[in-house]
Amino acid sequence: MSSDHPFAQYVRALGKGPNMWRDLSFEEAKDAMNMILNGEVNPLQIGAFLMLLRRKGETGEELAGMTAAAQDLFEVPDKKPQIDYDWPSYADRHRQQPWFILAAILLADQGYKILMHGIEGYADGLAPTRPGLSVFNVPQVTSLAEAAEGLKAQNLVYAGLEHFCQPLQDLFELRPLLGVRTAVNTFGRDLNPLNAPCQMQGVFHPPYKALHLSAAEFLKQPNALIFKGGGGEVMRNPMKAARVDALIDGEVQEIVWPALTGETTYKWRDEDLSPDQLLKMWQGELDLPVPILGIIGTLSVALKMKHPSKSPDELDQIARDIWNARDKERFS
Repeated sequence: MSSDHPFAQYVRALGKGPNMWRDLSFEEAKDAMNMILNGEVNPLQIGAFLMLLRRKGETGEELAGMTAAAQDLFEVPDKKPQIDYDWPSYADRHRQQPWFILAAILLADQGYKILMHGIEGYADGLAPTRPGLSVFNVPQVTSLAEAAEGLKAQNLVYAGLEHFCQPLQDLFELRPLLGVRTAVNTFGRDLNPLNAPCQMQGVFHPPYKALHLSAAEFLKQPNALIFKGGGGEVMRNPMKAARVDALIDGEVQEIVWPALTGETTYKWRDEDLSPDQLLKMWQGELDLPVPILGIIGTLSVALKMKHPSKSPDELDQIARDIWNARDKERFS
C-alpha cells in the first residue's frame, strides 16, 4: 500500500470532520504554498486545498505563511533604492475608473517612491488598472530588477505579477475554473515585493481588514494601512467614514477618517470607463465631485504613514491642497 503524498497532510488538516479540522501554522502554510508554487503538488490537491481554506476562512497567520512562500521566489536585486510605498492592485473587475492611480501619482510627486503591482484584470466593459497607468506613461516593468532600476529615476512604477511570480499568477487563473476567489486573491495584497516600509491595502470586505493586519504583524511590516476600498482597491470611499486598521511604527491602532461629502450615491453605471477619462480628470476637464474627493481622501490616508502626528482632518486638507496645486498641463 502506497504512502500518502507529502502534501496530503495539509489537505487532511483542513478537511477533517467538523470537530477535527484545524488552522495551519505559519510554517505549515508556508511549506504548503512553497510546494504548490514549486510544482510539487497535484492539481486536484491544489483545488482541494484552496477550497477548504476558503470554506474554513483563512487566518492572518496562514496568509502570512503563504505570502512568505511567494516571497521566497522573488528575484529582488541587492542594490535598490529605498522604496517608500507598496501599492497592490489585485481587484480583477473594476466597475468604476481606477481613480486611485491619480492619488498614487500625487503621492509620488511628493518625492516618495512607490511600487504598484498586480494582476491584469478583466477589460470587457470594465476599467482595469494597466490601461489607466498607460495614459500617464507610468512604466510597466517586466522584472523586479527593472522595477528597482526604474525607481532610481522616477517615483512610480508598476510590475505585473506574471513578471515576478508566474507560479502565483497561474493560481490566480484558477478562478474561472473554481468559480470563486481564493486565498490567492487575498494574500496577493500582502506580497510587498521590494519590502517597502509603508504598505497600502484596500479590501473588498471589512472582515478581511483584521486578517491583513494580522498578516502584516507576522511579516514584521512596520507600517500598513488597511481599509475597505472601492472595488477592493486602494481607493477611499469619500461618502462614508473610513475605518482604517493601521500599523504605525509597529503599533496597532484604528484610525477613522470622516466622510468628505454628504452625497450618498456614486452613479458608476453612467460612467465612461475609457482610460482617457483619467487624463481628463487630471487636466480638470471633468467635474465629478465624488471621485475627486475619493482621490483626495486616498492620498490623505497614504500620507498618514509619513506624517503620523497629523490628524485625519489635517491630512485631508494637505491632500486637498496637493490636488488643487497639481500641474494640469503635465500630461498634455
